[in-house]
Amino acid sequence: MKSRKQLHPLRFKPVYKDYIWGGNKIIRMYNRQEPPGTYAESWELSDRSEGMSVVCNGPLAGLSLREIVQGFQSDVLGEGRRADAFPLMVKLIDSRERLSVQVHPNDQSAKKYGGEPKTEMWYVLDAEPGAGVYAGLKFGVNAKSFGKAMQSKRLGEILTRIPVSRGDAIFIPGGLVHAIDAGCLLLEVQQNSNTTYRIYDWDRLGAGGKPRPLNVQEALQVIRWDARDNPKVQPRDLGLCGGNHFWEVLRCPYFRVERILISERMPLVMDGSSFSILFVASGRVQVESGGAGELLVPGSTCLLPAALKDCVLKPLEAPAEVLRVTASATTSLSS
Repeated sequence: MKSRKQLHPLRFKPVYKDYIWGGNKIIRMYNRQEPPGTYAESWELSDRSEGMSVVCNGPLAGLSLREIVQGFQSDVLGEGRRADAFPLMVKLIDSRERLSVQVHPNDQSAKKYGGEPKTEMWYVLDAEPGAGVYAGLKFGVNAKSFGKAMQSKRLGEILTRIPVSRGDAIFIPGGLVHAIDAGCLLLEVQQNSNTTYRIYDWDRLGAGGKPRPLNVQEALQVIRWDARDNPKVQPRDLGLCGGNHFWEVLRCPYFRVERILISERMPLVMDGSSFSILFVASGRVQVESGGAGELLVPGSTCLLPAALKDCVLKPLEAPAEVLRVTASATTSLSS
């Protein structure tokens, strides 16, 4: 029987993916000691068989995220929450080249047509001049005009392109057609899902000189033709607490994201209702709880189990920019 006394701020070994559109910005910008290669994505926190996170610090080192969730349940997830798997994923994405045009199902379409629902948010950590993302269809596009654009390979002309720079946030609910353009380094927070329906790959050739497979029919079933909300998020300024500045970047049915500029010692409120995921965008931070401490450098991800008390963040370089992710009250944790 595992005891909550074993819990501590948890760090995980990243799981890297070498998709053809990726670069090396993740390891270069964050000084990660990895061999040269393509690092399109770093799965920072993942409870997936195709990329399972494993604890790399403290007394629970060597355990998988799945084992942590199943062994500790509500002590990790939050009071009254039980699940077979962790509900969220956190990734870093480096788009040296443009990603495919794609869509994910939402809760309703996944139940109707299959697949796993996936709503996500991108926070821009770095962007080259002229970088942007495609998020949503232009006004008036319907299934018929969409089909014509696919046939003529002019899909890019009917997508809404949004220029981005560091600090921007983009919300991609399930059903919204999207693509990440070249030149972006993003933090992605999403539902625990790996269902992606690829619609168009810009006539790119993949491994072996062959086009990568498309999932057009599946995509057409789950696209929300009525999606009209502005995907670019306007963070809500929550003001100062002491010398620390808070913003609510996004709140959706699955997760809440805060941005914190930490200039002085900051007690981190943990009321037991949810875990906290911390990502350090800049600066260095020491996180402490119950006598255990962990140094977080830029590009670090840390999971604070819900049962931790008396958590404190100490900036070693001020101000330090930290993104905090928690579960929404309505987050589904069913497997």
